[in-house]
Amino acid sequence: MHFPISDVTINPIYLICLGFFVGILGGFFGVGGSFLAGPALFAFGVPMNFVVGTDLIHIVGKSIVAARKHWTLGNIDLRLALIMVAGTIAGIQVGVSGIEALKKINRVDWVVGLIAIVVYTSISFFVAWEGWRTSKLPALKSKGKTEDQSAVSKDKMAFRKFTRWIQRIPLHPRVSLPHSGIKSISVWAILGVSFIGGAFSSFLGGGAGYIRMPCMVYLLGIPTHIAVGTDLFEIVVSASVGSFQHALHGNVDILIALIMQTGAAIGAQIGATLTQYFTGPRIRLAFAPLPLLGAGLIIYGLITGHHTR
Repeated sequence: MHFPISDVTINPIYLICLGFFVGILGGFFGVGGSFLAGPALFAFGVPMNFVVGTDLIHIVGKSIVAARKHWTLGNIDLRLALIMVAGTIAGIQVGVSGIEALKKINRVDWVVGLIAIVVYTSISFFVAWEGWRTSKLPALKSKGKTEDQSAVSKDKMAFRKFTRWIQRIPLHPRVSLPHSGIKSISVWAILGVSFIGGAFSSFLGGGAGYIRMPCMVYLLGIPTHIAVGTDLFEIVVSASVGSFQHALHGNVDILIALIMQTGAAIGAQIGATLTQYFTGPRIRLAFAPLPLLGAGLIIYGLITGHHTR
């Protein structure tokens, strides 16, 4: 099937399957799945500026379905999400401006692609390391390996100390997040995380949950399940604003997005339900290889040059 807006030909069955798979990932990990959806579209031959804009608009519908499911499960900290919206919108403006600047010099594909490869690979290795170390602790306790257990405990304590330091940043105003178990934290820390997420969202595509969700867990100290649900709620806003901005600049292929959405709406509900059966460390460990797969798809797209047709 030919898509005249982005001038590419893709089998719609591929797009439906991609949407379904990404929907499951979004509902399960609390990320929009752009670390796979965007690279997959790029590997199919879609130019990078259309990848970014189209992936954003596709993610809106899927995230609404997944966020609604997480709301019923009690996994959304509404106060946290509403604060993050302000920082996200500011970051989106920065990301869109960056894409437009690269379009003028015809360097969108390579610059965005290489940055995405670095970001996805770094996230993959970090989450794999942390998830493995954290999930290793219960097994070590049962086997009485006190020396290794001590090393893992030190890692956990280091993360907790850093999280507590972030929470104690002496900048006002401060806010309590009782739903997330946080007594007091600077609003500026929350805005900083959401600003970075918004910039990545509009520059690399998707809801940038691959950046924001780990930051919520490791920097702000939000419990994993609440971080998943809250991030999905926030993605609804960030992806909506980002897709609108990109649509104004002609970076959205609405037909591709709609076809992907048919599969994503079903997958999102399945993924959200699955979070009830896994612990936080296991969710993070399962997430680890996925950004690396996205990086591989981008490398494939850059090497084959399908997007330059």
